[in-house]
Amino acid sequence: SNQLLSKVFTSQNEKLASDERYRALFRGAKVPMLLIDPADGHIVDANVAAETYYGYPLGQLREMNIDRINTLPHREIAEEMSRADRDEKTNFIFRHRLASGEIRFVEVHSGAVKLKDRHLLYSIVHDITDRRRAENSLKMESEKNLALLRNASDGIHIIDGDGNVIEASDSFCAMLGYRREEMIGMNISRWDEKFKDQALSEVVRQLNTKHVRNQFETSHRRKDGTFFDVEVSSIPLELGGKLVLFNSSRDITERKLVENNLRIAATAFESQEGILITDANNVILRVNQAVTRITGYTAEDLIGKNPSVLSSGRQDAKFYAAMWDSINRKGGWEGEIWNRRKDGEVYPEHLSITAVKDRNSFVTNYVAAIVDITSRKQSEERIQHLAFYDPLTELPNRRLLLDRLQQALASSWRGGRQGALLFIDLDNFKTINDTLGHDMGDVLLQQVAERLTSCVREGDTVARIGGDEFVVMLEDLSGQSLEAAEQAEAVGNKILATLNHTYLLAKHECHCTPSIGVTQFHGHERGVEDLFKQADIAMYQAKKAGRNTLRFFDPQMQDAINARATLEGELRKALENRLFHLHYQIQVDSSNHPIGAEALIRWNHPERGLVSPAHFIPLAEENGLILPIGQWVLETACAQIRDWHQNVLTRDLVLAVNVSAKQFHQAGFVAQVKAAVQQHGIDPLRLKLELTESLLLEDVEDTISTMNALKEIGIRFSLDDFGTGYSSLQYLKRLPLDQLKIDQSFVREISSDSSDRAIVRTIIAMAQSLKLTVIAEGVETEEQRQYLLSMNCPHYQGYLFGKPVPIEQFEAPLKQDRQETISIFNI
Repeated sequence: SNQLLSKVFTSQNEKLASDERYRALFRGAKVPMLLIDPADGHIVDANVAAETYYGYPLGQLREMNIDRINTLPHREIAEEMSRADRDEKTNFIFRHRLASGEIRFVEVHSGAVKLKDRHLLYSIVHDITDRRRAENSLKMESEKNLALLRNASDGIHIIDGDGNVIEASDSFCAMLGYRREEMIGMNISRWDEKFKDQALSEVVRQLNTKHVRNQFETSHRRKDGTFFDVEVSSIPLELGGKLVLFNSSRDITERKLVENNLRIAATAFESQEGILITDANNVILRVNQAVTRITGYTAEDLIGKNPSVLSSGRQDAKFYAAMWDSINRKGGWEGEIWNRRKDGEVYPEHLSITAVKDRNSFVTNYVAAIVDITSRKQSEERIQHLAFYDPLTELPNRRLLLDRLQQALASSWRGGRQGALLFIDLDNFKTINDTLGHDMGDVLLQQVAERLTSCVREGDTVARIGGDEFVVMLEDLSGQSLEAAEQAEAVGNKILATLNHTYLLAKHECHCTPSIGVTQFHGHERGVEDLFKQADIAMYQAKKAGRNTLRFFDPQMQDAINARATLEGELRKALENRLFHLHYQIQVDSSNHPIGAEALIRWNHPERGLVSPAHFIPLAEENGLILPIGQWVLETACAQIRDWHQNVLTRDLVLAVNVSAKQFHQAGFVAQVKAAVQQHGIDPLRLKLELTESLLLEDVEDTISTMNALKEIGIRFSLDDFGTGYSSLQYLKRLPLDQLKIDQSFVREISSDSSDRAIVRTIIAMAQSLKLTVIAEGVETEEQRQYLLSMNCPHYQGYLFGKPVPIEQFEAPLKQDRQETISIFNI
C-alpha cells in the first residue's frame, strides 16, 4: 500500500489516476475503515485494520450488511447514514459487535465520497471503549476509576472552569510531550489553538451546555513547538460538586492526510487526460470520463475487457512485444500509438503505461494515461506539408526533391538500377501570364501538375521547383544504360503528348508546350547539383532545337536511342515485307550421320546485309514483335518439315526451333502450335522446341502444363544452354523433356579445363539417369568431339560439322552419297 501511495503522489504530473489508487489509500490506513453503500447499508470494502479489529476476513466483510456489526435497529442506522450522506461529514457513537461476540464502543467519523459512477460513504472507526469506561469511572468518583483514566489509551484530560488541567491520561501527556507533573495545572491555552485567545470564555460556554457533548477539530502544540491536527470530544461533568470538562483528544493527522488525498485522487482521476486501470491480467477495472470522451466507449463498454478492444491494427506483433518488454524490464513504456474509436475512426494518441507493484515487487495493476494527439498531428502535418510541398500545386518542392534524389542515388547504387531526371520548362509561359493574368497562370500550373502526375508511376516523383519549372524523377529503371534511356524517353514522350493537349482556363482555351531535358544517374557517380545542371543544360538544348521537344544530356546516348528507334521501325517493315529467312545448322550423331538441324532466323537487310539475331531479337522481345516473328518461324519450320518428308534422305530429320519466353507464355500458344502442325500435315515427332532455363523459371507450373499439352500430340522438347542458368532439379525431373543441350561455353575449353570436363560429364550422367538424350553445341575441333565421344555424348552441333546456311546449301550435301555428307558440310 505504501508503494502504491508513493507512486500515486509522486507521478510526473502529480496526478492521482484511479479508483484503484483510492482503494490503495483506503486499504493502507492504519485505523479501521469501511466503505458502505448508503442505499442499502452493504459493506462494499474494508481495510486491513478493519479486518484485524472486527476479526472477519475481507471476503466475509464484503458480504455483510452494516446491521451485522452495528447494534442499532436497522431504521436508526439508515437515518444516521442518510444524515452522513446529506451533511458530508458526521461523527457518531455506536456499539459494534466483533466476530468474537464482544460489544465495543466506537466513535465513527463518516463522510460521503463521490466516485464517477457510485455514491458511497466512508466510515473511520475509533474504539472509545476505554474512554467510556473512564467517563463512567469519573461519575462514580472512585480511585479505581481515576487510575483507569490515567491509563486510558485516548488522550483524556479534565479541565476546570478556569481552563486548567486537573487530570490527564498518560497517553495525552505523551501525545504533547509533557511529563505528568508539567501537565497538571497547565492552562489549555498553552497547547490548544481553539482556546488560545479566549480560553476562559470558551470553557465557560462549553460548561454551560450542561451534559451536551461538544465535538470539534483543532490543533495542539507539542512541547517541542510542532503542531498536529486533533479531534476533541468534550462533555461537561460534575466532579466533587464542581463542573469540569471531560475532554478526549485524538490525533487525526493521518485521517486528515487520507481525506485530503482521497479528494485529490477523486479530482485528479477526472482530469482531461484519459486514465485507464487494469489488473495484473490486463483486464480493465476503471476508466475516467476522459477515456469515454476520447474513445466514444462508455465505462460499461470497457470494464472487464482487454485494452486490445481499442487497437487499430496498425501496429504489428513486433511493436507490442517491444512495448511489453519495456514495461516488464523498466516498469513502464511511453510513446505514440494508433487506436480506434468506437465509431471506427483511427486516431493517434500519446500513451504511457506504468506497472504498479506491491512490496514484494509483484505487479498488481497497470495504469495507462491517454492523450488524444489528433490536433497536434494535424498541425505537425500542416507544418511538414508547408516545408516540403509547393502550396499552389501540392507537388513536392525543391527541398523534398533533393532529399528523395539523395535516397534514389543510394538505392540505385545498391540495387544496380538506373534512374533519370527530367527537367521540364513550359514554353512561352510568360505570355500566358501577361495576357490572361497571373491567376490564370496559376490555374495552368495546377493543370500541368495534374497531367505530369498522370504520366508517371506511383513510385516516381513529380516536383515543382519554381515558376514554370518542374522536375520528374524516375527510379528503378533498367540496369542497362541504353534500356534505361529508352524508358526515360518513353516517359518524356508521354509527357510531351499529354502537355500538348489544349488547356481550358476559365473560358479561355490555350496551348502550352514543354521543353524537356533528361539526364540519367546510377549511384553517386555524379552529385545532386551536377545532375540538376545537366538536366537544365539538356532542357536548354531542347529549347534551342525549336522547343516542344526532348533532349538527353549525353549526345552519344541520344544517338544510341535514335539508332534504336530507327532499328525498331525497320524491324516492323522487315516483318511486313517478309525480309526474314531461316538458316539451318546440322546436328549429327556419333557416327557423323545427320539427325536433324536447328533453325536460326536471319534478317536480310536491304542496306546492311545479313543482320544477326543478336542485334534485333532483344529489341523484338521488348516491343512485342517477337510474337509475330516467332509465329513466322514456327510456320516456316513446319513447312520445311513437310518438304523434307517428301524426300527419303531427309524425311527422318528433326528440326529444332527456338521459342522465346513471351511466345511460350502467351495465351493460345498450344493452339498455335497444333494449328501449324495440322495445317502443314507434319509428323509432330519431327518438330523439336528448344526452351531456355530462364523461360522455365518464370512460371514453373504453367510451363509444365503447356509442355504436357504439346507432348500429348508428339512435340519434342530440348533444354537449351543447359548448365548456365539456375534450374531447380526438383522441377527438372517433372518437365517432359527429351533432350539436354550442353552449352558451348563448357565445350570450348573441354580439352584444357578439367572443370568444364567435370561439368559436361555430370550433365551427361544426369541426362542418362533421367532417360534424356544429350547434344553438345559449339563443337569446332576434332579434339573436342573425341572428348565428348569418350564421355558417351551421342549428338553434336557446331562448325566442325557445318555452319548455319540457307536451305539450298543445307540440302545440297544430303543429295550426295551419305558417306560424303560430313566432308561436304565442312567445306
